[in-house]
Amino acid sequence: MHAPVTEKLNQRDLRDALGTFATGIIVVTASYEGSQHGMTANSFTSVSLDPPLVLICIDNNARMAHLLERGMEFGLSILSVTQERISRHFAGRPQEGLAIDFAWRAGIPLIAGAHAHFRCQLADSHVVGDHTIFIAEVKELERYDAAPLVFHRGQYCSLLDVR
Repeated sequence: MHAPVTEKLNQRDLRDALGTFATGIIVVTASYEGSQHGMTANSFTSVSLDPPLVLICIDNNARMAHLLERGMEFGLSILSVTQERISRHFAGRPQEGLAIDFAWRAGIPLIAGAHAHFRCQLADSHVVGDHTIFIAEVKELERYDAAPLVFHRGQYCSLLDVR
């Protein structure tokens, strides 16, 4: 057990503490000028059911943040437990021999085999600190019977592994 931090927060300690919150993994995807772009994220949540809104948080320096600022439609794919390599690939760690299979919906690339797909339209954004909060309206969704990929304490796992 660590003593409470009362002075300026250490970023490593903050990251470690936040990592105790198990999250799902999504890949944010967009098509721009004939190319597909994707980014792994785990900062994703629902905002509203009526209207249907979700949010994602993306580092201000990420290429995806600059694409979403254009207001284009984009996709969110909640990865299944079998898609760890896809998560790593879109997190900037290319996986040798990995072929990305996209499921296209209304011109938006989504990750085939994912647990769920959302086709979204940017509704609002707010720059807060070193990230931007993107709020998106869900235009279309699909849900599949697959176990989700989970991230907990800096590691990929399944729901059975999180204790």
